[in-house]
Amino acid sequence: MSDIAVLINTAVAVLAAVLLIVRFRVNPVISLILASVYLGLAVGLGVEETVKTITGGFGEIMVDVGLLIAFGVLMGSILNQSGAIRRLVEHLLKTFGPKRLPYTMGLAIGTVLQSIFLDVLLVISAPLARKLAPKIGKLGTARMATAMAIALECGIVFTVPGVASLALAGLLNVPLGKMLLFGLLLVIPTIIISIAIMTFLFRRGFWNEAKDEDHTFVAEEDSEGEEAASSAASTPPTANPDRGSSASSAQPSGGTVTVVERERKEAPLILLFAPLLTSLLLIGAGAILEILEIELPWLQLLGEPVIALLIGLIGTCLVTRAAIGQKKVEEAIAVGFKESGQILILTGVGGSLAATVAAAGLGDILGGFFSASTVAPLLVVWAIAAVLHIAVGSVTLSAITAAGLLAPIAPAIGLDPVLLALAAGAGSLFMVHVTSNTFWLLQSLLGQSVRGALKSVTVGVSVASVVAILLILPMSLLF
Repeated sequence: MSDIAVLINTAVAVLAAVLLIVRFRVNPVISLILASVYLGLAVGLGVEETVKTITGGFGEIMVDVGLLIAFGVLMGSILNQSGAIRRLVEHLLKTFGPKRLPYTMGLAIGTVLQSIFLDVLLVISAPLARKLAPKIGKLGTARMATAMAIALECGIVFTVPGVASLALAGLLNVPLGKMLLFGLLLVIPTIIISIAIMTFLFRRGFWNEAKDEDHTFVAEEDSEGEEAASSAASTPPTANPDRGSSASSAQPSGGTVTVVERERKEAPLILLFAPLLTSLLLIGAGAILEILEIELPWLQLLGEPVIALLIGLIGTCLVTRAAIGQKKVEEAIAVGFKESGQILILTGVGGSLAATVAAAGLGDILGGFFSASTVAPLLVVWAIAAVLHIAVGSVTLSAITAAGLLAPIAPAIGLDPVLLALAAGAGSLFMVHVTSNTFWLLQSLLGQSVRGALKSVTVGVSVASVVAILLILPMSLLF
């Protein structure tokens, strides 16, 4: 089959998948499998080879990242149940003060909290961000909403163990330690620069509090807060399942427990996060040993991502069991298994489409187009991911689909696959809008109007997308 025919059929397969998802509301998993079947048959792989390629692609990516995603989501679910997220945000406020809160909260969400499934992390942290926004002063809602949006979306595509970063690493055969190191190098400046740019725009009149904030929402919340405060004086305190068993301790009459008093009754925050941080340190150490070509078998074993995250999961279970009890840990694990299932299936079928694209010979064709430069394919994968995200509304789906299309060319032109993974992730951040459930969660939970969310979420995350690719391009010249 001619090169033009392969390109046309690949484009038809991808566009058909997008159309099925967007226009006809077909489940993304079914749509991607149908696209893979069409492409395999259209380019002459035959029935048997097409099915073998689809199932093989699914299995290969599950071998690479299946356990990693499951372990990461389970750790996040347990940390959620322990109340560690709420306490971390309160600690950041106390330590850094309200003025720096958008940056500190953004960096925390975009880095150490990425084991938590995005929607869960958003639901847990958004109410805290909303209540802390007035402490920042003018433009508090705008700045906190933007910081939340940028950090949440950047974290899942750049930071291990974010689900999209794990999927991209597995799809492109990037060592997880390397993905961790390069992702941190990119996500930290991207979050800081993007928040700073949006803050500058807000202060120049880009945000209109009267039109961009949902004042009815805030008024209702204040009314509910007053009712809760009045009823608290006459109602005995009860256990709060989100804060763990220690939160059930009686509060002093006539007042609320301060952050300091509450921390005395709960497990130390550093203890709750220690297993997760240990996992990331072990993965990073393993990557450094590999780069320096140092033989240290015991540390290499502990630095293997599956072993490191397993250690983190076991440690998280033990620590939180002592803090909140075995029953709540088991409940959190059940929730984690439910959340990880849909992520694993979507990631797997993304691998199926990528394997079919590779089998069609697209890599050799595109390799000839981009053999002169490593910059062009990075811009192409960014643009493809951006277009897919605008149409489909899924960051993870658009990132792994775009990366899968160009994955075969990386070896041919000497492009480091980690750069391709980061570029696909950056492109998938462009234009988070009304097709994304994250958009609506941020709009409602942070007290914004739709117009406000279009500014803080759509524009904010798009700025981060552009900032990220502008940082990735110089990296491609150095590595």
